[in-house]
Order: sequence, then C-alpha cells, then structure tokens
Amino acid sequence: MAKAVSQDAISTILANPSPESSSDLPEIIVQVLDLKLTGNRYTFNASDGKMKLRAIFPSNMSSEIIAGSVQSKGLVKILDYTLNDIPNKSEKYLIVTKCEVVSSALETEIKAEIKTEEPDIVLKKPKLEHGIKNEAKTDLAGIILKPKQEVVSKSAAQIVHEQRENMPPVARMSMTRRVHPLVSLNPYQGNWTIKVRLTSKGNMRTYKNARGEGCVFNVELTDEDGTQIQATMFNEAARKFYEKFQLGKVYYISKGTLKVANKQFKTVKNDYELTLNENSVVEEASDEETFVPEAKFNFVPIDQLGPYVNGREVVDIIGVVQSVTAVSNIKRKIDNENIPKRDMIVADETKKTVVVSLWNELANDVGQKLFDLADTSPVVAIKSLKVSDFQGVSLSTLGKSTVIINPDIPEAKKLRSWYDLEGKVSSMANIGMGLSPSSRTGAISMYTDRVSLSHITSNPSLGDDKPAFFSIKAFVSLIKPEQAMWYRACKTCNKKVTDAVGSGYWCEGCQKNDEECNLRYIMVSKISDARGEAWVSAFNEVAENIIGCSAEELDELKSEQGDIDGYRQKLKEATWVPHLFRVSVSQNEYNNEKRQRITVRAVAPINFAEESKFLLEDIKKMRNSH
Repeated sequence: MAKAVSQDAISTILANPSPESSSDLPEIIVQVLDLKLTGNRYTFNASDGKMKLRAIFPSNMSSEIIAGSVQSKGLVKILDYTLNDIPNKSEKYLIVTKCEVVSSALETEIKAEIKTEEPDIVLKKPKLEHGIKNEAKTDLAGIILKPKQEVVSKSAAQIVHEQRENMPPVARMSMTRRVHPLVSLNPYQGNWTIKVRLTSKGNMRTYKNARGEGCVFNVELTDEDGTQIQATMFNEAARKFYEKFQLGKVYYISKGTLKVANKQFKTVKNDYELTLNENSVVEEASDEETFVPEAKFNFVPIDQLGPYVNGREVVDIIGVVQSVTAVSNIKRKIDNENIPKRDMIVADETKKTVVVSLWNELANDVGQKLFDLADTSPVVAIKSLKVSDFQGVSLSTLGKSTVIINPDIPEAKKLRSWYDLEGKVSSMANIGMGLSPSSRTGAISMYTDRVSLSHITSNPSLGDDKPAFFSIKAFVSLIKPEQAMWYRACKTCNKKVTDAVGSGYWCEGCQKNDEECNLRYIMVSKISDARGEAWVSAFNEVAENIIGCSAEELDELKSEQGDIDGYRQKLKEATWVPHLFRVSVSQNEYNNEKRQRITVRAVAPINFAEESKFLLEDIKKMRNSH
C-alpha cells in the first residue's frame, strides 16, 4: 500500500480548477489532515507535504469516515473535484466529488524535505548532426535532454473544435461544459452544468400575497449518482419551463441559483434547493436516458403509516388497488372552485388497506386509467403522499405526487406474486380502525390532545375554520334503537345505492347496477365522561368496534329473526363500556344556524397499564405547576 503523497498535488489542483474529464487527471494522492464534521459534511485539509488546501468530502463518504476507513493523517486518491472561491477571501475551497481510500492513518504528518545546498550543474547544448530529429542523450548527472521537435499537426483544441461543428447544441453543451454532480453544488459556486432526470413534476399553482399574484411549480431532479434536488420556478420561468419539463426525460441545466433548503417544504434529502429563472438554460439530453436512474421510492408499509399522520413528511407507498370510485367534484371553500377527486382503496402484504384520494389532474387522468383497470387489481406505486387522520389514517396526493401503474420494479413483482397466491383471498383490515393507544406501536396516540367533553361542548366556535382533533376517554351512554343505524352501500365505492329498475341496486358514483349491496353503519350515540356528555356520529368500522358486530349481523338479528328484544339487548350491551375515542370537531350549518358536529374517527379499548402511566404523568405535571 502506497505511503506517499503525489508530488505537487495541490499545485496540480490549483492549476486545473475545473478539469474537463476525470479520466484525464494525473494521479492525485493527498494526506487528510484536521478531519472534522462541519454541519452534516466532513471537511479536512488536503496536504501534499508542501501546500495545504481546505476541502470537503462528498456525502457518500460519510459512512466510510464513520466506519474508520478514512482517518485524519490517512491518504486518499482524488478522482474528481471542483475548486471554488471562498466569498470575500482570496482562498480556494476544494470540493471532492469522487475519491478512494489509499491508506489508513499514518504515524505523522507528511512534510517535504527542503534542500538547502545544490551542486552547480552546467548544461551544454548537445550538437545535432544533419538535422536529425530523434532523441539525443547526454549523461550529465543522470539528466536526459530532448531537442525541440518540429511537428506539423493539429492541436487537440482544433480537432475538438472541428468535431463539434456538426454536433447538435445539446451534444456541444456536454463537450464544452463539464457536468457537475449534484453533490458538488453549493450556493457559492460559479458556473455549473448538471445532467439530471426529471423524476417528479408538480402541478402549476397560483398564489396571492402582499407583493401580488403569481404562479409556481416544483420538480424533483436526480443525477446518475442517485443524488436528488428540488427545483422551483416562479412566474415567467414557470410558464417557460412547465411544458418543456416532461416526466422521465433527461436534461442539461445551467444558470440556476442555489440556496439552503427550507426544511418545512423540502421533499428530497438535500441541504440545498435550486431556483430556475427565465434566463436559466434547460436542454433535453437525447439518447442519454440510460445513464441516469429512474425515480427513487422509499416505500412505507401501510401498517407503519401511523407515525406520519398529520406530519410534514410525505410518504411513498406501493400496493394493490382493490377498488376505485368514480370522479367527483369537491367545492373548495376559499374560492368555491370545483376540484376533481377520486378515492381508491389500496392493500399491501401487511394485510392492511388505506384510502388514497387522487386530486386534480391525477383524479381525471391516472385515476380514470385505474378505474378502467380496477377489475384486474393493478399494482400502483405512488410518490409523495400526505398522511392525514381522516378515517383514522388516509392518504392524499399533492401537486408533486407521482402515480405509476404496474411499475417494472422488484417490489411490484414481489407484491403481485403475493397477491395472486395469497392476498386476493386474505381478509384485509383498514389501517385507521382499532388503532393501539400507545404511540410506541407506530399508530396514532390516543393520549395526544386529551381533553374532557366539556372542553368541546363549552367552546361552540371549535372547528370553525377547519376541523379540530382531540382524544377523549368516555363511555357510550345511549344508542337509540329506533334510529336508522345503517344504509345500503355499493360494494365497490361504499356510497349509498338505490333500488335499480327491475332488480338489483344502482350506484350513482360508479354509474352501474349490482345485484348485491353491503350494509354500513351510520350511527349516532351519546357518550359521557365525568364532566359532560355529547352526541357523536360514528361510521362503519368505528361502529363495528363499539357494537361488536357488523351491520349485516345486527340487521339479521332485527329483521330476519324478528328478535327485537335481542336487537335492543345487543345495543344495551355496548353501553357503559369505557373507550378511548379520537374525534374531530367541525361546524355544520342548519337553517342558517351553525351547529357543532363531533365525529368519532377512531376507537380503541383502554389499555389500563398505558392509562395508569398517562395519569401518573398528568399528576406529575400538576404538581410541578404548583
């Protein structure tokens, strides 16, 4: 293993701050000094024994540094780099984009020997006879001298220039500008060009603020190393590039600006984000798609969605489509605009299902394709979904969401095999129902935002702007037996059906007849705690957990067997049983009067060990406050 640095390595780097190609670089081995973590990147001093240069390792070297492969006083071979100026200083900063370990830590820092005395050497010009142009040698202290040769040939620059003349603009760009890896970009960098694949494209959005109105859209870009970055375009740039950017294509991009990414809105793992303006250059890189990887997914199993509920982090999922509804229009309160929406139920190997809502263009385009393919149970991969606690847990697409039907990836093939062999005959359960009260299980905590019923009923303005969510410990004190506790529902979309002409049932949502239908709960009950009581609504899965049987079973008990007493007894058995409820509070308008509506989103039995811990913690907080 080599134990020496390359002679004049730092001078070589300074003389060639932006090499055209890493393959043309001489061997550059430097010693790593003063290695330390700065932010989330490792910095060091690169030394060749004579000179030092401040440098930064690429992020993919962090694991090797942590593992101890790269150490201070060790040697590394630099395979590719970029040299940047430090703002307001005359110094340079070396950004290493590719390197490999040569040696672990040496005992000491390498320092070049400085010679103080040199022998006098007299060189005599060798004599050339008859214009001979071959090598002439003279044995002076082992020095080989070569006479100047007269070579008539084209320079490399001339050859490259001639080769470029007939090339298309994109090919000329790739030759004249060095392509920078995304990991090397930073806000202090000058000119750069990146080659990236468009792996996600958001919808064009409009906004209004104190400075006026405008439009904006975002894209996610991935380079051949798999590094991702988010790019944003406003107004003129947005209108210029929206149609130009096509999902899956590869582009050369230059003349953009970088800034530190806003953690609240970033969707990729990168410290920086890119902004393109109307002067930015975007050129499609034809016939180069194979060099850049496809979109990356970080799939979250459906049964592990709980910790992401109402969080800022978006998720990717893959699952088998079990049903798709027809498109509907939802009126947006802020401007009364009708927004297309379509719901589908997706399942995976955890034998859990979740409702995914497709919005806007996805509801009409990809949603229609899924609606047409629903009978074949296609596999769908979805990137960038928001997780909410509607119906316990549900997913919604965003402007930047990407939906791929039957993707050609290993995860899809594995899921298809499982579903065909086992999944299609397995019993599935909705992830949002029967959630554990412990946050450590990865589900919604029933101890989050715990309040009493009086806190809700004494604040009539709760849920005025948007639904408010709380957790409650209470008893079901009354279920009226004479109420209409269920409705006839479509077996595909769960919407209400009506009697069809002739026979069967008509679903307005699916626009089709079906010979059979399901019964689904729509139950109103009174719940009570130590401080008050309130009427709440509960839908199918929640009501099943409260009553202990399905709507079909309860209907059979009431009508087919004619056992009214048994029906009433079943409802009575469900009362005065303690539960933990997760509820939403919203405002409904009835006869021009606003009324508070409380809906049970999830219910769970009391875990007395967890409840005791919660109460002890509550007592501790009360003591500390006095």
